[in-house]
Amino acid sequence: MSQEELFPREAGRIGTDESGKGDYFGPLVVAGLYLPEGQEEVLRELGVRDSKKCSDRKVMELAAIIKKGYTHAIVAVGPARYNELYERLRNLNRLLAWAHARVIENILSQVPCSLVITDQFGDEFYVRQALMKLGRRVELIQRVKAEDDLAVAAASILARAEFLKRLEALGKEVGLELPKGSSPQAEKAGLELVERFGQDILNKVAKRHFKLTERILSYIKK
Repeated sequence: MSQEELFPREAGRIGTDESGKGDYFGPLVVAGLYLPEGQEEVLRELGVRDSKKCSDRKVMELAAIIKKGYTHAIVAVGPARYNELYERLRNLNRLLAWAHARVIENILSQVPCSLVITDQFGDEFYVRQALMKLGRRVELIQRVKAEDDLAVAAASILARAEFLKRLEALGKEVGLELPKGSSPQAEKAGLELVERFGQDILNKVAKRHFKLTERILSYIKK
């Protein structure tokens, strides 16, 4: 009897999404959630939707509920590790693929599911290449606006909540509130940190390949 027959595939699907990709400060976080068949209405009633449409407070509230009720996995890549990986890979989509693949494998080790839906962030080949033994047997669907799917929306909330938690902790560590996004406020905060600690601080708190880094350092050289 094959392993598939001994451990039949569960109906339902895994959704994955990331947070922090466009934020200068803080980690890159990828989260995944297994949504059993017939559970869509439960998430809908909870108010689950794309995290970008929720306030930070709502994201934190929903994440606490989702974690208690659903099989999930989270991979957080802190700035120091992110900068190291980016320097090696020189490709954000490959880094994302690696993180999505780790999340998928972690969930599949708990639930034998056959369908995975992710947001369209690059060539599907990168994710397939990064998947290991369990992940190579699933149907992988990458699509634009995947957050419309409730499994992906729930994953986006888990990812954003983890990002917010880690960003706040990082800010407390350096003694400065770190802004979200890559706005002029982020540039101002980066400049203040470099003036206070030296430019190596950016390795610890920021994604150095952002153009903000050049602008911040150009002010210092003047």
